[in-house]
Amino acid sequence: MSDNPELLDLDAGGGCASDEPFALRVLGDSMEPEFKDGCIIIIDPAANVESGRYVIAEIDGEYIFRQLFQQGGKFFLRPINPGYKPVEIEGPSVVRGVITQRAGARRAYHKHYD
Repeated sequence: MSDNPELLDLDAGGGCASDEPFALRVLGDSMEPEFKDGCIIIIDPAANVESGRYVIAEIDGEYIFRQLFQQGGKFFLRPINPGYKPVEIEGPSVVRGVITQRAGARRAYHKHYD
């Protein structure tokens, strides 16, 4: 796993087909308050990648959870927490999946993203 708690380490050999939805636990506070540290997110690798969606993207062999935005022909991964800076990316080709659901210990915390 990466030394940076804001990056994720995905094991592609985990037994899931590459287009099957999978779950990850959020690490860090870059996506708070919408996604708290420790919450579970469901990622769909086959979902449509669009500006404004929450995504998992691969940058330099590391995985990062952010919100995808397109502005003036450029693409950015933007954190919700203003204490972190957006990252410019090549384009949607670095996106490995779209977050479709948030889950937690309480049912009231569950939310779907379409």
